[in-house]
Amino acid sequence: MKRKAVFFDRDGVLNYAVLRNGKTFPPPTLDDLRIPPDAFSALTSLKAAGYLLVGATNQPDVARGTTPRQTVEAINLKLMQELPLDEIRVCYHDNQDNCLCRKPQPGLLLEAASIHAIDLSNSIMIGDRAKDLEAGARVGCKTIWMRYDHTLEEVQGSDFIATSLSEAAQWIQALQNI
Repeated sequence: MKRKAVFFDRDGVLNYAVLRNGKTFPPPTLDDLRIPPDAFSALTSLKAAGYLLVGATNQPDVARGTTPRQTVEAINLKLMQELPLDEIRVCYHDNQDNCLCRKPQPGLLLEAASIHAIDLSNSIMIGDRAKDLEAGARVGCKTIWMRYDHTLEEVQGSDFIATSLSEAAQWIQALQNI
């Protein structure tokens, strides 16, 4: 039997991105990690509704040599401890690597679907950038654009626009009742 899942981008969705010089970045250290106050309750409600909760994140700063892999793993571990996530899948490659796991390629979602028997057509991808939503759309997921005041790019074509994880969770649960 196939399961349904919610896929979450990490920086800008599961945790706040760091804003510097008008651009968003992942937290540079574990001490800089900030989780939205509604994240635990929103994810707990999705888990209770039967969703598998999977992080899917690009972390190219590891390949670029600007962030140690241990920092990414420490942040992921903290998120796993604080939130009811089932796993976080990571692409450590940079653009020029042309891998299948770097969003907008759907490799992270396809790997999770294969391992956990996920029905992608009944699953949702939540992201703050077009590449997150494109990865979800490529495999048939519904998509939610997480839009914050600092959002730099306008994302077109999402199924829903949310300004908080609670709002996203409410929309997802309403889908179940249709």
